[in-house]
Amino acid sequence: MKRSPQGYYLPIPSTGEKAKAFIPAPLPPEPPVEWSPELLTAFDSALVTLGRLDSASTMLPSTPLFLYMYVRKEAVFSSMIEGTQSSLSDLLLYEIDQEPGVPLADVREVSNYVAALEHGLKRLAEGFPLSLRLMREMHSILLAEGRGQHADPGEFRRSQNWIGGTRPGNAYFVPPPAENVLECLGDLEKFLHDIPQATPPLLKAALAHVQFETIHPFLDGNGRLGRLLITLILCEQSVLREPLLYLSLYFKEHRQYYYDLLNNVRITGDWEAWLLFFAEAVCVTASQGVASINKLANMAEADKAGIAHLGRAASSAAQVHAALLERPIVTAAWIAGKTGLSAATVNKALSNLEKLHIVRRLNDNKRNRLFAYGQYMDILNA
Repeated sequence: MKRSPQGYYLPIPSTGEKAKAFIPAPLPPEPPVEWSPELLTAFDSALVTLGRLDSASTMLPSTPLFLYMYVRKEAVFSSMIEGTQSSLSDLLLYEIDQEPGVPLADVREVSNYVAALEHGLKRLAEGFPLSLRLMREMHSILLAEGRGQHADPGEFRRSQNWIGGTRPGNAYFVPPPAENVLECLGDLEKFLHDIPQATPPLLKAALAHVQFETIHPFLDGNGRLGRLLITLILCEQSVLREPLLYLSLYFKEHRQYYYDLLNNVRITGDWEAWLLFFAEAVCVTASQGVASINKLANMAEADKAGIAHLGRAASSAAQVHAALLERPIVTAAWIAGKTGLSAATVNKALSNLEKLHIVRRLNDNKRNRLFAYGQYMDILNA
């Protein structure tokens, strides 16, 4: 289907050059999305795979503990797209007050992402609507520390921004002028609230992501918040009971094609190509999530069976194992504080878990010794 551009261009006289900003048309697309057999099949497959992912979460030894790690893995990938160098291990070390192997600013940015997501999910669970206010609250947390703290955290921009290039005149894309941002966001909020009409959740998430990135309403953090928006919509609409779907890695692996698709929607109205890519991203990512859940569930059960053969030492080793399921990189002191076991008992349990190849030591310090739940980390880092 041939469409006109999904919006219009507006000159920006304040730049002193012939630069034009793009004002997106309100959602849903007009004319409506053309559901070819290929696109219908892709969306059906995506929904089926999401259902498997949602069901698989019930197999976990502890869903909250898995989510603790899964959310952090997503935070690392999403922040990598923005240029941070932090790894999952760096973040976990930072969270137990250990020195990470990268600049602290990078790790703080990733930690902020985790806090912003957790805040958004908590607000939704309390019955707060997915709204512009919630986006601002999350943004204020996202940019609370690190390189973005001077980019008006929690405030919609009051100046022109652009993507690529050194100025609007040579930019890859120029979002709406500041004075048009609130109107565009108001239209997006109506769409999220099913005004003028209801939209199926997965389609809503796909369309809203493009619209948010096109408006680019903040001075910084738009990419991260736009990716979070996908997960928030699926959770709010009860497609997922837990925030288990994160597309950052898929977008990162197909970065240029992803950007080209967003731009093609604006210029040619080709929503269908974007939706096909989005459905494929969901299928691949959800399938990876199911595989990770299965591996972690099997790992936990196999390790528990091995621990059961330790005889009288099994009880304390099981308590340490449970703590490692919650935090797979820890100090012996943290485990002692978490479990209430004595330092001597913790050290003996860790020694037993090392012999079973469940735990591996990360340093040779006499004090502040670091341990990792090796296979757990390997599965998450795969």
